[in-house]
Amino acid sequence: MLFKQQALLRQKLFVLGSLAIGSLLYLVARVGSLDRLQPLCPIDGRFGPRAQDEIPLRALQFKRGLLHEFRKGNATKEQIRLHNLVQQLPKAIIIGVRKGGTRALLEMLNLHPAVVKASQEIHFFDNDENYAKGIEWYRKKMPFSYPHQITIEKSPAYFITEEVPERIYKMNSSIKLLIIVREPTTRAISDYTQVLEGKERKNKTYYKFEKLAIDPNTCEVNTKYKAVRTSIYTKHLERWLKYFPIEQFHIVDGDRLITEPLPELQLVEKFLNLPPRISQYNLYFNATRGFYCLRFNIVFNKCLAGSKGRIHPEVDISVITKLRKFFHPFNQKFYQITGRTFNWP
Repeated sequence: MLFKQQALLRQKLFVLGSLAIGSLLYLVARVGSLDRLQPLCPIDGRFGPRAQDEIPLRALQFKRGLLHEFRKGNATKEQIRLHNLVQQLPKAIIIGVRKGGTRALLEMLNLHPAVVKASQEIHFFDNDENYAKGIEWYRKKMPFSYPHQITIEKSPAYFITEEVPERIYKMNSSIKLLIIVREPTTRAISDYTQVLEGKERKNKTYYKFEKLAIDPNTCEVNTKYKAVRTSIYTKHLERWLKYFPIEQFHIVDGDRLITEPLPELQLVEKFLNLPPRISQYNLYFNATRGFYCLRFNIVFNKCLAGSKGRIHPEVDISVITKLRKFFHPFNQKFYQITGRTFNWP
């Protein structure tokens, strides 16, 4: 009898203990939720006096919390209306280049509280089928944001597609355009590496880079190979300059963004007329990955996908030399037009 009473007492204590722990966990979660929903302090107090060209900002905690739920489609229309959120057209677009670091740049800019990124490449301006759906279709592909935040999307195919400059101009002739470039030969090999990986995943064979980059009949650089054409940056930029002045472009050094990202991000902040908010705290080097990762706050960190930073195949040094010699005059012209010089061979 005594044994049964003791067992019953232990069972009751276990139930009470579980209820207590459950209540405690609920309170912790509730407090965390409230922290995300409510600003920790007035935005002006944290950001200092508002300069004339600064963007009025809302609470950081809200952007990282409930706004994330809205992007996942978990919010009602009434919630969206009450919080004054909108889907707005981009005020800046990362137009290229492919394998230059467009994803890294977009994710790093999203560290800034005044920036909201479109998570997926929209391919509105370079895809005829999408473009035919109209500007409202494009706008509804954008994330929810506050009216004074900057929405940014990236689709690197924009840079090399002939119809895109005119189409973007018709949408917004004063839009800011970001181009991130890497050393042209390295970029071409990176481009090839991505395609090669896709072929291998499907158990398909693929030509070696040397056979694609060099015309076997003339032994000269094969300008019909897309990876080579994309790296002739000045040819594509000249087409854009028919619609936009050079002042509306900012060139980002993709190689430097890998090794020393903060100075490059600070230049972009200035170009976008954003108050400087991204700091070294937001960027930490991951020795395992060999890349910088992102720190949004004390609990939320993020590294780029494992597909970034693929190991390049070995390429014949004579082919690399030939490509660098080929790109050299185009690079010099690119420096002239943009006013930015790179240490490319």
